[in-house]
Amino acid sequence: MFVQVCLYFYCKCLWRCLKFVVRKLTGRCELQRICYNTKPGAARTMKIEASLKGSKSKRLQTSVSVHPDAIEKTIDDIMELKRINPDINPQLGVSLQACLLQIVGYRNLVAEVEKLRREPYDSENPQHEEMLLKLWKCLKPNSPLKARISKQWCEIGFQGDDPKTDFRGMGLLGLYNLVYFAERDTGIAQQVLSDSLQPKYRYCLRVEKNYSFAIVGINITDLAYNLLVSGALKTHFYNVAPEAPTLTHFQQTFCYLMHEFHKFWIEEDPLDIMEFNRVREKFHKRILKQLQNPDMALCPHFAASESLINM
Repeated sequence: MFVQVCLYFYCKCLWRCLKFVVRKLTGRCELQRICYNTKPGAARTMKIEASLKGSKSKRLQTSVSVHPDAIEKTIDDIMELKRINPDINPQLGVSLQACLLQIVGYRNLVAEVEKLRREPYDSENPQHEEMLLKLWKCLKPNSPLKARISKQWCEIGFQGDDPKTDFRGMGLLGLYNLVYFAERDTGIAQQVLSDSLQPKYRYCLRVEKNYSFAIVGINITDLAYNLLVSGALKTHFYNVAPEAPTLTHFQQTFCYLMHEFHKFWIEEDPLDIMEFNRVREKFHKRILKQLQNPDMALCPHFAASESLINM
């Protein structure tokens, strides 16, 4: 343990000495070298983020968590601290601002998503009820819901006669994502729902249906949430959002993941729903591997209808 601690401080000191030497040789600080030598997107923003967080200066460390309105002032502070003349290096300020907008925006998006996840579904809240009924109307426009508490909810993949109990794990976030998918890509959501209800046959025997659409949607919401909180989605968002990533970006990512999981489920051809966890874990690892590529954008111009309609 002692040796590891010594090695850590040795490497840290060595790294700072190396940075000092490189600055003297090039005449540029680390932030300048990153901005000038790395193309815009996740590769640049993640290096800037790591550099700021790893700085010995508290002002630089806290710059990644400032309020969006304070970003311009923060850029001025960084330029002053690093003794960089903004008139001679005008592009540096622009590049740093773009990176900080993404970094701070991602942090705020995590907070916004977490707030929705923690808010439970309330059947006494008219807005919550309205969203739930909208989900039904989008997915089953030709089948009126006979009652708020009804076995009909099982037709779109809920477990019982009152969907509110299924939102416990992901709170309102699960409902928000399902409604976004059903409303934004109605035809495709209806197609996925239809596929999920089709029975499968093995050796002339009818086996369990593919999966429960709504429950899987909540499960994929959990997957997207964990990708976001772990930071894995930084690669994607820093490549697709020119400024701060928003809740809409997250919901578009959910739509993409639902679409991809549906295809993946069909490709895996599981024996029955009992294999869901295995397939989900394999799908999760596949997405994580893709996000390790700094140039990766899961859905740069995602429109589910473009790729699923002819599947």
